[in-house]
Formats: sequence, C-alpha cells, structure tokens
Amino acid sequence: MKVWYDACTGKHTRYGSAIGKELNKRGHEFIFTTREHPDTLPLMKILGEKPIVVGKYNPSTLASRLQESAERIIEFSKMFEKSKPDVAIAHQSVELCRTAFGLGIPIILTADTPHALSVNRLTIPFAHTVVVSEALPKSFTSIYCAQKVVPFKGVDEVAWIKGFKPAKMPGLKKPLIVLRQIENKAAYAKGKADNAKTLAQQLAEVGNVHLLERYNGEGKTYGEKAVFEDSASLVANADLVVSYGGTISREAALQGVPSIAISDMAKTPVNTYVAKRGFPLYITTEEKVMGLARKYLGKRFDVSAKLAELENPVDVIANLVEALKT
Repeated sequence: MKVWYDACTGKHTRYGSAIGKELNKRGHEFIFTTREHPDTLPLMKILGEKPIVVGKYNPSTLASRLQESAERIIEFSKMFEKSKPDVAIAHQSVELCRTAFGLGIPIILTADTPHALSVNRLTIPFAHTVVVSEALPKSFTSIYCAQKVVPFKGVDEVAWIKGFKPAKMPGLKKPLIVLRQIENKAAYAKGKADNAKTLAQQLAEVGNVHLLERYNGEGKTYGEKAVFEDSASLVANADLVVSYGGTISREAALQGVPSIAISDMAKTPVNTYVAKRGFPLYITTEEKVMGLARKYLGKRFDVSAKLAELENPVDVIANLVEALKT
C-alpha cells in the first residue's frame, strides 16, 4: 500500500519516522512530507530521513498562518491528483487532513492535546480512525464527532522511546538541567506568559542550565549558543528536565530522567497518566519548581519494566493500515 505521512513539527517528525520504518519493514511504500520549520528539517537530517518539503511555518499573523496552510493544501492536491495514497496518517496535520478528505483518502490520526482547540476542530472530524492514549477521556474525541476511536495502553512518545538508543553527549556540563520554553506561538498558548529565562536564572543556582528555545532552532547552554539538538537524546543525558510543554517531559520520564512539568497546560491527561504509572514526571507550579529541582536533580530511575508494559502506537497504526487492504 502507498502511505502518506505529513510532519509539521519535531514531534510529528519523530512519530512519522518511527511509523515509516515499521511500514517499510512490512513492505509498504511510505511518502514522508514536511514543511520548513525550526524543528522539522534539522531533526529529519539527524534521523536520516529525506522528506518532500512542502511550504513553511509562518506564525507571524493569523493571515500568514491561513495563507501558508492554504498553499500547502493546494500543493498537496496537485501532488496527489493523479496518484493518490491508499491511506494518510498524521499527528493532526491540518493540511493533510483537508487534502486527504477532499481527495477521498482515509485518514488515520493521532492526537493527545485536548487544549489545542483550533487544531482539534480542523483535524479530528475528517479522520477515518483516531488513535489515542487510553489516558484521554472519551469526550475528547466524541465532541469532535470522531468516526472511529482506537485507544492504546501508553502515550505517543512510546513510539520512539521504546528501543531508543540516545546519542552520547560527553561535552555537556554536569549536573545538566534541560529547560524547555513554552510553545508561545501555538494557538492554544496565546496570551500565556513566557518566564523561561527568569526560571533559567534561578535553576542556574543548582546546575548547568541548557535552555531550549522554540522556533529559532537553537539550544542554549544558558548564556551561550549551540546548534539544533535532538531533544530525546539531550534529555537522556540530562540530570533533570524542566518544561512548560508536554512532549519533552514525557520523553525524559519514559527514559527514567526526572522531569518537572509546569504551567496550567502541564496538567494534561497524558502527563497525569505517565506520572500515575510511576514514571518520574512531576506536575507543579513555577513557585514550587526549585524545591523539586533540589530534590530530584541527578537521580535516575529504572523504568524499563514500566516502559515494557506500555503498548507501542506504531504497531497499532501499522495494523490499522493493513486492515484497510481488505
């Protein structure tokens, strides 16, 4: 079968790469597309992927977002007009969903952010099947009229953390604290305060802070510049991870690295699920970060047995693709 996957962010890139490898192993043709984005192209290179690049990310205004999205849809419609994929897969790529729906291509969608209202409205209703963590409430997909929902025992990050061999980074200063900035240009984060640099100054009292800023493709050892880095490998080499987001917190916790998730957006069903299953993920407020940082900095947790209990969504997705043959 011919399968299309579109990656819009770094997380999508990781997910798509894992799905593509499994589908190729099963003998399917895999078409991997992406857009110009600070996280997609550098990570594609690290992963050894050679995607088709269509369009770019331009969040400067609502109009620029709309125009870039529309242009991608038009390009995709031309690309697949005469030779359509048998199935399209995405972690909520708006452009893939609109194109595939318009061309009559079944869509398998993954989703894990109930707070991302805009992207949920623009993707879930188009999907043939939505694959979601069992952590998410049924209302998450039913409110958007999802046709078919397939839950799995785990979270999306299991797709690339199971069996992951992180790159060694011997040059990093220890103890290393990786701090991830809030995703302040995302539609769901509009109006949220970005206090990452202030927090970096505080955390520098107990360790060497590596501030991962969004959108500029750079990692910063507080006060210095560095090239783009693969966050999954970086957190594996860290002594503590502090994040305003969710993905990097779970990537760390699933590898046994203590992870502190902060802000009102951190208390998500998937973060809570990971924490309740005994992985070292701690959800808190900015005011309590330093206390937790001092408590958990440098501690390592053996989570191999817990990780083995979780289901890999890649297998679920690949099986759904093959079920469409019949």
